[in-house]
Amino acid sequence: MSFGVVCAPGQRYHPALIAQATATLMEMFPHRFWVSLGSGQLLNEGITGESWPVKADRNERLLESVQVIRALWTGEAVIHHGSFDVEEATLYSRPAEHPLLIGAAITPETAEWMGSWSDGLITISRPHDELHKVVEAFHRGGGGEGKPMYLKVQLSYARTEDEARQGAWEQWRTNIFGSHVLSDLRTPAHFDALAKYVKPEDLAGHVRILSEPERHLDWLQKDIELGFAHIYLHNVKSHRP
Repeated sequence: MSFGVVCAPGQRYHPALIAQATATLMEMFPHRFWVSLGSGQLLNEGITGESWPVKADRNERLLESVQVIRALWTGEAVIHHGSFDVEEATLYSRPAEHPLLIGAAITPETAEWMGSWSDGLITISRPHDELHKVVEAFHRGGGGEGKPMYLKVQLSYARTEDEARQGAWEQWRTNIFGSHVLSDLRTPAHFDALAKYVKPEDLAGHVRILSEPERHLDWLQKDIELGFAHIYLHNVKSHRP
C-alpha cells in the first residue's frame, strides 16, 4: 500500500529537513512513498511568529523549496539564499528512487502553475464542473498532461441524508470557505467565528452527503473519468452511536 504526506516547506519546516525526512522514508518504504508540497496555511505556519507572505511570495518560496529538495535528493551540496537559507547542505543517505513530488492545489490557477514543476497533482473534491476546471488547468500547465492525479474526497455517510448533513455541519462547517480565506485565518477561533454563519444546507458542494452507497459510486466513477487514479475517502461525519 502506498502512502504520502502533505506539508508546506519554507516557514515552519525547513526544506532541507523535508528533503532529509522524505529521503529516509523512501529508503524505508521503496516504491511506496510520495510527498505533496503546498504553499501552506497561516493556521499551521504562523506558530513561527514570522510574517505571513502573500500568495505570490508563498508560491515563490514553494518553488525555491522544490528546487532545493530535488537538488539534495540528487546528492548535490546545496548553498541557497532567498526566501530561506541553506548552507552547504548534503544528504549522505539517499534512496535509489526519488519520491514523487506532488503539487497540492485547490484553485485552477495554482493547478496550472504546478503542472510545470510537479510530478503530479493532489486536490480536493467539489462539484464536477469545478473539479474539471482544476484538471484542465493542470494539463495546461506546461507538462501536467499524463502525470498522476490524487483526489481527497470529503463525504458524510449515514442512514439518512438528514443525519449525514447534520454530521457534516457539526464536523466540517469550518472548512468550506475559499482557499484565499482559509489560507489567511490565524487561529481556530477565527474559523469558528466564520462558521457561525454556515447553515447545514451550505455544505452542499463542499461535502458529498449521502445515505445511498450507489450515489457515492456514481460520484467516484466521474472522478475516475476525469483521470484521478488515486482517491482517498474522508468521512467527516462524527462517529455517534
